[in-house]
Amino acid sequence: MDNRDSIAIIGAGAWGTALAQVLARDGREVALWARREDVVAAIRMSGENTPCLPGIRLSPGILASTDLAATLARTRTAILAVPAAFAPMVAAAIGDHPHRPAATIIAAKGFAEPGSRLLDRAIGAALPGTIIATLSGPSFARDVALGLPTAVVLAAARADDALALAARLATPLLRVYASDDPVGVQIGGALKNVIAIACGIVVGRGLGESARAALLTRGLAEMARLAVALGGRRATLMGLSGLGDLALTCASPQSRNHALGIALGRGSRLADLLAGRRSVVEGVGAAAAAMRLAHDLAIDLPIAASVDAILHHGADIDATIAALMARPLKEEE
Repeated sequence: MDNRDSIAIIGAGAWGTALAQVLARDGREVALWARREDVVAAIRMSGENTPCLPGIRLSPGILASTDLAATLARTRTAILAVPAAFAPMVAAAIGDHPHRPAATIIAAKGFAEPGSRLLDRAIGAALPGTIIATLSGPSFARDVALGLPTAVVLAAARADDALALAARLATPLLRVYASDDPVGVQIGGALKNVIAIACGIVVGRGLGESARAALLTRGLAEMARLAVALGGRRATLMGLSGLGDLALTCASPQSRNHALGIALGRGSRLADLLAGRRSVVEGVGAAAAAMRLAHDLAIDLPIAASVDAILHHGADIDATIAALMARPLKEEE
Protein backbone atom coordinates (compact mmCIF):
# COMPACT_ATOMS: atom_id res chain seq x y z
CA MET A 1 0.00 0.00 0.00
CA ASP A 2 1.14 3.51 -0.79
CA ASN A 3 2.81 5.31 2.14
CA ARG A 4 2.90 8.86 0.84
CA ASP A 5 1.15 11.60 2.77
CA SER A 6 -1.08 12.67 -0.13
CA ILE A 7 -4.77 11.73 -0.06
CA ALA A 8 -7.49 12.37 -2.66
CA ILE A 9 -10.99 13.17 -1.47
CA ILE A 10 -13.68 12.74 -4.10
CA GLY A 11 -16.61 14.95 -3.18
CA ALA A 12 -16.45 18.48 -1.78
CA GLY A 13 -19.67 18.60 0.18
CA ALA A 14 -19.61 19.40 3.88
CA TRP A 15 -18.28 15.97 4.90
CA GLY A 16 -15.62 15.69 2.19
CA THR A 17 -14.44 19.23 2.95
CA ALA A 18 -14.31 18.50 6.69
CA LEU A 19 -12.19 15.41 6.10
CA ALA A 20 -9.91 17.42 3.82
CA GLN A 21 -9.57 20.05 6.53
CA VAL A 22 -8.68 17.71 9.38
CA LEU A 23 -6.11 15.87 7.24
CA ALA A 24 -4.56 19.04 5.80
CA ARG A 25 -4.33 20.55 9.27
CA ASP A 26 -2.20 17.54 10.19
CA GLY A 27 0.24 18.32 7.39
CA ARG A 28 -1.09 16.01 4.67
CA GLU A 29 -1.37 17.13 1.09
CA VAL A 30 -5.04 16.78 0.19
CA ALA A 31 -6.42 16.85 -3.35
CA LEU A 32 -10.15 17.66 -3.16
CA TRP A 33 -12.36 16.96 -6.19
CA ALA A 34 -15.63 18.86 -6.64
CA ARG A 35 -18.21 18.40 -9.37
CA ARG A 36 -19.24 22.05 -9.17
CA GLU A 37 -17.08 24.89 -10.44
CA ASP A 38 -18.54 27.34 -7.91
CA VAL A 39 -17.28 25.22 -5.02
CA VAL A 40 -13.74 25.14 -6.40
CA ALA A 41 -13.86 28.85 -7.17
CA ALA A 42 -14.99 29.66 -3.63
CA ILE A 43 -12.22 27.57 -2.07
CA ARG A 44 -9.55 29.10 -4.29
CA MET A 45 -10.72 32.70 -3.99
CA SER A 46 -11.89 32.96 -0.38
CA GLY A 47 -10.30 29.95 1.32
CA GLU A 48 -13.77 28.71 2.32
CA ASN A 49 -16.22 26.24 0.86
CA THR A 50 -18.98 28.82 1.17
CA PRO A 51 -21.66 26.79 -0.70
CA CYS A 52 -21.27 23.68 1.48
CA LEU A 53 -19.37 24.50 4.70
CA PRO A 54 -19.44 28.27 5.23
CA GLY A 55 -17.61 30.09 7.98
CA ILE A 56 -14.59 27.80 8.23
CA ARG A 57 -11.23 28.94 6.92
CA LEU A 58 -9.64 26.03 5.04
CA SER A 59 -6.03 24.97 5.12
CA PRO A 60 -3.89 26.04 2.14
CA GLY A 61 -2.80 22.39 1.90
CA ILE A 62 -6.16 21.56 0.30
CA LEU A 63 -5.87 21.57 -3.50
CA ALA A 64 -9.37 21.88 -4.96
CA SER A 65 -10.14 20.94 -8.56
CA THR A 66 -12.89 19.75 -10.89
CA ASP A 67 -10.33 17.65 -12.79
CA LEU A 68 -10.84 14.08 -11.56
CA ALA A 69 -7.81 12.67 -13.37
CA ALA A 70 -5.49 15.30 -11.88
CA THR A 71 -6.94 14.70 -8.42
CA LEU A 72 -6.39 10.94 -8.64
CA ALA A 73 -2.88 11.31 -10.02
CA ARG A 74 -1.63 12.79 -6.76
CA THR A 75 -2.18 9.69 -4.58
CA ARG A 76 -3.06 6.02 -4.42
CA THR A 77 -5.50 6.42 -1.51
CA ALA A 78 -8.90 7.99 -2.21
CA ILE A 79 -11.83 8.83 0.06
CA LEU A 80 -15.19 8.67 -1.71
CA ALA A 81 -17.30 11.35 0.02
CA VAL A 82 -20.25 11.74 -2.34
CA PRO A 83 -23.85 10.84 -1.39
CA ALA A 84 -24.59 7.11 -1.40
CA ALA A 85 -26.92 7.36 -4.41
CA PHE A 86 -24.11 8.72 -6.58
CA ALA A 87 -21.19 6.73 -5.17
CA PRO A 88 -21.31 3.77 -7.64
CA MET A 89 -21.50 6.15 -10.62
CA VAL A 90 -18.52 8.18 -9.37
CA ALA A 91 -16.62 4.96 -8.62
CA ALA A 92 -17.20 3.84 -12.21
CA ALA A 93 -15.71 7.14 -13.41
CA ILE A 94 -12.71 6.58 -11.15
CA GLY A 95 -12.30 3.11 -12.62
CA ASP A 96 -12.00 4.61 -16.10
CA HIS A 97 -8.89 6.59 -15.14
CA PRO A 98 -5.35 5.18 -15.43
CA HIS A 99 -4.52 6.44 -11.91
CA ARG A 100 -6.96 4.16 -10.18
CA PRO A 101 -6.35 4.25 -6.39
CA ALA A 102 -4.96 1.20 -4.64
CA ALA A 103 -7.41 1.81 -1.79
CA THR A 104 -10.79 3.54 -1.77
CA ILE A 105 -12.44 4.53 1.50
CA ILE A 106 -16.22 5.01 1.35
CA ALA A 107 -17.33 7.94 3.50
CA ALA A 108 -21.00 7.81 2.48
CA LYS A 109 -23.76 6.28 4.62
CA GLY A 110 -26.52 4.52 2.73
CA PHE A 111 -27.29 1.86 0.13
CA ALA A 112 -26.55 1.52 -3.56
CA GLU A 113 -29.30 1.12 -6.11
CA PRO A 114 -30.68 -0.92 -7.72
CA GLY A 115 -31.21 -3.78 -5.30
CA SER A 116 -30.34 -2.07 -2.00
CA ARG A 117 -26.76 -3.30 -2.23
CA LEU A 118 -24.17 -2.51 0.39
CA LEU A 119 -21.92 0.26 -0.90
CA ASP A 120 -18.68 -1.68 -0.58
CA ARG A 121 -20.04 -4.34 -2.93
CA ALA A 122 -21.22 -1.82 -5.51
CA ILE A 123 -17.97 0.17 -5.31
CA GLY A 124 -15.89 -3.01 -5.37
CA ALA A 125 -17.63 -4.10 -8.57
CA ALA A 126 -16.73 -0.76 -10.15
CA LEU A 127 -13.12 -0.89 -8.91
CA PRO A 128 -11.95 -4.53 -9.14
CA GLY A 129 -8.60 -5.21 -7.52
CA THR A 130 -8.90 -2.16 -5.26
CA ILE A 131 -8.94 -2.35 -1.46
CA ILE A 132 -12.37 -1.13 -0.38
CA ALA A 133 -12.98 0.22 3.13
CA THR A 134 -15.81 2.06 4.88
CA LEU A 135 -15.53 5.03 7.24
CA SER A 136 -18.39 5.64 9.67
CA GLY A 137 -19.23 6.74 13.19
CA PRO A 138 -20.57 9.75 15.13
CA SER A 139 -19.17 12.75 13.30
CA PHE A 140 -20.77 16.02 12.27
CA ALA A 141 -18.87 17.71 9.45
CA ARG A 142 -18.69 21.08 11.21
CA ASP A 143 -17.28 19.53 14.40
CA VAL A 144 -14.56 17.75 12.43
CA ALA A 145 -13.74 20.83 10.35
CA LEU A 146 -13.45 22.96 13.49
CA GLY A 147 -10.92 20.54 14.94
CA LEU A 148 -13.13 19.20 17.73
CA PRO A 149 -12.16 15.71 19.02
CA THR A 150 -13.92 12.97 17.06
CA ALA A 151 -13.73 9.17 16.94
CA VAL A 152 -14.80 7.06 13.96
CA VAL A 153 -14.37 3.49 12.74
CA LEU A 154 -12.86 2.24 9.47
CA ALA A 155 -13.79 -1.24 8.29
CA ALA A 156 -12.33 -3.49 5.60
CA ALA A 157 -12.68 -7.18 4.83
CA ARG A 158 -9.07 -7.81 5.91
CA ALA A 159 -8.05 -6.66 9.38
CA ASP A 160 -4.57 -5.71 8.17
CA ASP A 161 -5.99 -3.39 5.52
CA ALA A 162 -8.33 -1.79 8.07
CA LEU A 163 -5.47 -1.19 10.51
CA ALA A 164 -3.19 0.27 7.84
CA LEU A 165 -5.85 2.63 6.48
CA ALA A 166 -6.99 3.65 9.96
CA ALA A 167 -3.43 4.62 10.79
CA ARG A 168 -3.22 6.55 7.52
CA LEU A 169 -6.26 8.67 8.35
CA ALA A 170 -5.77 9.15 12.09
CA THR A 171 -4.73 12.57 13.38
CA PRO A 172 -4.43 14.01 16.91
CA LEU A 173 -8.02 15.27 16.50
CA LEU A 174 -9.51 12.33 14.57
CA ARG A 175 -9.22 8.97 16.31
CA VAL A 176 -9.81 6.11 13.85
CA TYR A 177 -10.56 2.61 15.11
CA ALA A 178 -10.21 -0.42 12.83
CA SER A 179 -12.78 -3.15 12.17
CA ASP A 180 -12.96 -6.24 9.96
CA ASP A 181 -16.78 -6.14 9.88
CA PRO A 182 -17.64 -3.89 6.92
CA VAL A 183 -21.21 -5.22 6.84
CA GLY A 184 -21.96 -4.19 10.42
CA VAL A 185 -20.28 -0.81 10.01
CA GLN A 186 -22.23 -0.04 6.83
CA ILE A 187 -25.59 -1.09 8.28
CA GLY A 188 -24.94 1.06 11.34
CA GLY A 189 -24.16 4.07 9.19
CA ALA A 190 -27.12 3.61 6.85
CA LEU A 191 -29.92 2.59 9.19
CA LYS A 192 -29.17 5.12 11.94
CA ASN A 193 -30.45 7.79 9.55
CA VAL A 194 -33.81 6.04 9.37
CA ILE A 195 -34.04 5.79 13.15
CA ALA A 196 -33.04 9.47 13.41
CA ILE A 197 -36.05 10.40 11.26
CA ALA A 198 -38.27 8.35 13.59
CA CYS A 199 -36.83 10.07 16.67
CA GLY A 200 -37.32 13.45 15.02
CA ILE A 201 -40.98 12.65 14.38
CA VAL A 202 -41.38 11.85 18.07
CA VAL A 203 -39.85 15.21 19.00
CA GLY A 204 -41.94 17.09 16.44
CA ARG A 205 -45.10 15.39 17.72
CA GLY A 206 -44.24 16.32 21.32
CA LEU A 207 -44.27 12.72 22.54
CA GLY A 208 -41.50 13.18 25.10
CA GLU A 209 -37.96 12.03 25.81
CA SER A 210 -39.06 8.60 27.08
CA ALA A 211 -40.55 7.80 23.69
CA ARG A 212 -37.42 8.98 21.90
CA ALA A 213 -35.22 6.82 24.14
CA ALA A 214 -37.43 3.81 23.45
CA LEU A 215 -37.22 4.36 19.69
CA LEU A 216 -33.46 4.78 19.82
CA THR A 217 -33.03 1.56 21.80
CA ARG A 218 -35.39 -0.55 19.72
CA GLY A 219 -33.96 1.01 16.58
CA LEU A 220 -30.55 -0.24 17.62
CA ALA A 221 -32.03 -3.75 17.90
CA GLU A 222 -33.33 -3.46 14.32
CA MET A 223 -29.95 -2.30 13.06
CA ALA A 224 -28.26 -5.29 14.70
CA ARG A 225 -30.93 -7.67 13.32
CA LEU A 226 -30.35 -6.50 9.76
CA ALA A 227 -26.57 -6.55 10.11
CA VAL A 228 -26.57 -10.14 11.39
CA ALA A 229 -28.93 -11.25 8.63
CA LEU A 230 -26.44 -9.88 6.08
CA GLY A 231 -23.45 -11.56 7.71
CA GLY A 232 -22.28 -8.82 10.07
CA ARG A 233 -21.70 -9.00 13.82
CA ARG A 234 -24.15 -7.79 16.46
CA ALA A 235 -21.28 -6.47 18.60
CA THR A 236 -20.29 -4.03 15.85
CA LEU A 237 -23.59 -2.20 16.27
CA MET A 238 -22.76 -1.59 19.93
CA GLY A 239 -19.79 0.52 18.83
CA LEU A 240 -19.19 3.78 17.01
CA SER A 241 -21.12 2.89 13.85
CA GLY A 242 -24.30 1.94 15.64
CA LEU A 243 -24.83 3.08 19.21
CA GLY A 244 -22.37 5.98 18.84
CA ASP A 245 -23.88 7.29 15.63
CA LEU A 246 -27.42 6.87 16.98
CA ALA A 247 -26.60 8.81 20.14
CA LEU A 248 -25.40 11.73 18.02
CA THR A 249 -27.86 11.69 15.14
CA CYS A 250 -31.01 11.07 17.17
CA ALA A 251 -30.42 13.92 19.61
CA SER A 252 -29.12 16.90 17.66
CA PRO A 253 -30.82 19.37 15.30
CA GLN A 254 -27.52 19.44 13.37
CA SER A 255 -28.59 16.07 11.94
CA ARG A 256 -30.40 16.54 8.62
CA ASN A 257 -32.36 13.33 9.21
CA HIS A 258 -33.40 14.26 12.75
CA ALA A 259 -34.38 17.76 11.61
CA LEU A 260 -36.44 16.30 8.76
CA GLY A 261 -38.27 14.06 11.22
CA ILE A 262 -39.02 17.00 13.53
CA ALA A 263 -40.51 18.95 10.63
CA LEU A 264 -42.61 15.95 9.55
CA GLY A 265 -43.82 15.51 13.11
CA ARG A 266 -44.92 19.15 13.13
CA GLY A 267 -47.00 18.64 10.01
CA SER A 268 -44.72 19.62 7.11
CA ARG A 269 -44.95 17.72 3.82
CA LEU A 270 -41.96 15.65 2.72
CA ALA A 271 -41.99 17.09 -0.82
CA ASP A 272 -41.83 20.63 0.56
CA LEU A 273 -38.97 19.74 2.91
CA LEU A 274 -36.90 18.18 0.14
CA ALA A 275 -37.59 20.80 -2.51
CA GLY A 276 -34.58 22.94 -3.31
CA ARG A 277 -32.25 21.22 -0.83
CA ARG A 278 -28.57 21.10 -1.77
CA SER A 279 -27.72 18.42 0.78
CA VAL A 280 -29.05 14.87 0.67
CA VAL A 281 -31.13 13.44 3.52
CA GLU A 282 -29.82 9.87 3.28
CA GLY A 283 -32.45 8.35 5.57
CA VAL A 284 -35.23 8.94 3.02
CA GLY A 285 -33.74 6.53 0.50
CA ALA A 286 -32.32 4.24 3.18
CA ALA A 287 -35.78 3.58 4.62
CA ALA A 288 -37.06 2.15 1.33
CA ALA A 289 -33.84 0.22 0.76
CA ALA A 290 -33.98 -1.30 4.24
CA MET A 291 -37.51 -2.52 3.65
CA ARG A 292 -36.52 -4.20 0.39
CA LEU A 293 -33.74 -6.01 2.27
CA ALA A 294 -36.09 -6.92 5.13
CA HIS A 295 -38.52 -8.44 2.64
CA ASP A 296 -35.80 -10.43 0.89
CA LEU A 297 -34.32 -11.65 4.19
CA ALA A 298 -37.72 -12.25 5.88
CA ILE A 299 -36.86 -10.20 8.96
CA ASP A 300 -38.96 -7.76 10.97
CA LEU A 301 -37.95 -4.07 11.11
CA PRO A 302 -41.07 -2.38 12.52
CA ILE A 303 -39.56 1.07 13.14
CA ALA A 304 -37.92 1.21 9.71
CA ALA A 305 -41.18 -0.03 8.18
CA SER A 306 -43.09 2.74 9.94
CA VAL A 307 -40.70 5.41 8.69
CA ASP A 308 -40.90 4.00 5.17
CA ALA A 309 -44.71 3.99 5.34
CA ILE A 310 -44.79 7.64 6.45
CA LEU A 311 -42.20 8.80 3.91
CA HIS A 312 -43.18 6.81 0.84
CA HIS A 313 -46.70 5.46 1.26
CA GLY A 314 -48.68 8.33 2.76
CA ALA A 315 -49.22 6.69 6.16
CA ASP A 316 -50.74 8.85 8.88
CA ILE A 317 -48.19 9.60 11.60
CA ASP A 318 -50.52 9.22 14.59
CA ALA A 319 -52.03 5.98 13.27
CA THR A 320 -48.55 4.60 12.57
CA ILE A 321 -47.35 5.40 16.10
CA ALA A 322 -50.49 3.80 17.55
CA ALA A 323 -49.86 0.65 15.49
CA LEU A 324 -46.29 0.45 16.78
CA MET A 325 -47.49 0.70 20.39
CA ALA A 326 -50.15 -1.97 19.78
CA ARG A 327 -47.73 -4.63 18.49
CA PRO A 328 -47.87 -7.94 20.41
CA LEU A 329 -45.78 -7.98 23.58
CA LYS A 330 -42.64 -10.14 23.62
CA GLU A 331 -39.35 -10.63 25.42
CA GLU A 332 -36.72 -7.97 24.86
CA GLU A 333 -33.84 -9.20 22.72
